[in-house]
Amino acid sequence: MEESYTVLPIGRVTAPRKEAIDDQWGGIVSAIEIDARFGPEALQGLEAFSHLEVIFLMHLVPDAEISSGARRPRGRSDWPEVGIFAQRAKGRPNRLGLSRCRLVGVSGRTLTVRGLDAIDGTPVLDLKPYLAEFGPIGEVRQPSWATELMARYYDE
Repeated sequence: MEESYTVLPIGRVTAPRKEAIDDQWGGIVSAIEIDARFGPEALQGLEAFSHLEVIFLMHLVPDAEISSGARRPRGRSDWPEVGIFAQRAKGRPNRLGLSRCRLVGVSGRTLTVRGLDAIDGTPVLDLKPYLAEFGPIGEVRQPSWATELMARYYDE
């Protein structure tokens, strides 16, 4: 039996970037404006954390760019063809993005963040404080193409 859920954005991103560019997100300072249905108390205590995990909707990805199979990351012929769930491409079936960013400040219902790879107007579906204990358990393994892909991602 298929269940139906309604997911509403909790806020929106205000950012200097208007389009999704692949690299150099490290210096991007953005604001997450939390929806008025939440009072500032919904963010109480968040300022004690250095980082957030933000779940957002990549709302401008056209249907034609959605992938459900395998593709070459960034279209590079020198990288292997891998399934959409073996990469972090924006053309995902549900257009969901997940990003970890630095929390710069909290003021009322506005969060200032650095390094969030979401563009201006992006709907934010949820956010959570990053806890070190939720980081990887054990050794992290990834293919060399992924390391190469991420080499300049968070450059400023």
